[in-house]
Amino acid sequence: MSTASIVIIIVNILLAKILSVGTTPIMVWWERRVAGLIQDRTGPNRADIGGIRLGGLIQAIADMLKLVFKEDFTPSHIKYKFLYTIAPGIVFICSFLTMAVIPFADNLVIDGQSFIMQAIPTTLGIMWFLAFAGLSVFGIILGGYSSENKYGLLGGIRASAQVISYEAAMALSIISVLLTYGSIHLGDMVNAQSGVIFGFIPAWGIFMQPLAALIFIVTAFAETNRTPFDIAEGESEIVAGYHTEYSAMRFGLFQVGEYAAMSASSAIIVTLFFGGYNIPWIDTATLQNNANYILLIISALLLFSAFGFSKWMNKNYNWLDVNDKRQREKNILIKAYWGIAIIITLISIAFFITGLGENGTNIATAVIQIGTFITKFFMMSFVFIWIRWTLLRFRYDQLQMLGWKVLIPLSILNIVITAIFVVAIGR
Repeated sequence: MSTASIVIIIVNILLAKILSVGTTPIMVWWERRVAGLIQDRTGPNRADIGGIRLGGLIQAIADMLKLVFKEDFTPSHIKYKFLYTIAPGIVFICSFLTMAVIPFADNLVIDGQSFIMQAIPTTLGIMWFLAFAGLSVFGIILGGYSSENKYGLLGGIRASAQVISYEAAMALSIISVLLTYGSIHLGDMVNAQSGVIFGFIPAWGIFMQPLAALIFIVTAFAETNRTPFDIAEGESEIVAGYHTEYSAMRFGLFQVGEYAAMSASSAIIVTLFFGGYNIPWIDTATLQNNANYILLIISALLLFSAFGFSKWMNKNYNWLDVNDKRQREKNILIKAYWGIAIIITLISIAFFITGLGENGTNIATAVIQIGTFITKFFMMSFVFIWIRWTLLRFRYDQLQMLGWKVLIPLSILNIVITAIFVVAIGR
């Protein structure tokens, strides 16, 4: 195996790991800050390390450390301790593995050898996602059952009712997508979205299959067990449901699994319906031919954002005393942002003058596409957070009514319409 192969495999695995698990503190912090904004309050912003608060991000890291060092208590009444122990691991592992088949960029060609930019370069594609996303509910059911707690058992029963409510509609909505793209491979699906329809609209799944996109996004919310479909834990109804009897890192694994599921759902939604790693109106070939100029544009935007960040920080921290530790944080963050922006700009200018070469152009293209994917990923994650703090929780019978009487009939109707259209145009 060549050095390039090893490096690319490591990069893909790290990307999958960081986006699924590594972003958990950021997602927790972001969720708290967005919730504070929606509810007209500040949110966590007091915990610091040497005066550095990062707008409250240190609070999320502190909470994570608290779970790590907290006593891992197992109630004495639990009989099935093996099931009780492995349940959080099942949720975590299944949520993590769903990210493994997401393509972060188009195939990268180095010295004539093509590499698939996925953590696990399998051709199973969307089938892999459906398999592991569906398996994660077993961890919730086992956790509720093995806890031998009435609230935990109710949470497990609710999870069972929930999974039969949305899983069929989710699978049926994907059939329309498969008919449209003609492949189950996620890379092929993203490449199919690189063109345009009607001459100017990006050929993204959200425009090609709007009904399938709506159904899939709704069922993805149910898949992640987040509001308005967090009926398996329902704090105001059954204490905490399936994880009532869990503490320390076993409880933490459930929470990390929830955020990993949200990250995986955000990634698959972006991949299927929002063009994946594609920049609107710019396919991979166009990006490779203009990589130098696009790097310069990105650098200019980064410098402009650094200027805006500096103005915003100075405006919002102008009341601080000179000796206030938050004044030190402000200066450090401004200098760090400008330093990163200037370094990237200088590198882009150097590449523009000297040229990238074939391998350099391909690598630059992959980096730009990875950045595009991550930007869309965080935008979709924001939608998950926004919805959670906006809508009320469904009852599980309401979710069943929604799934079986609304989403499944609409999915079947969409399959029929899509099949007729595909046959009519002779694809």
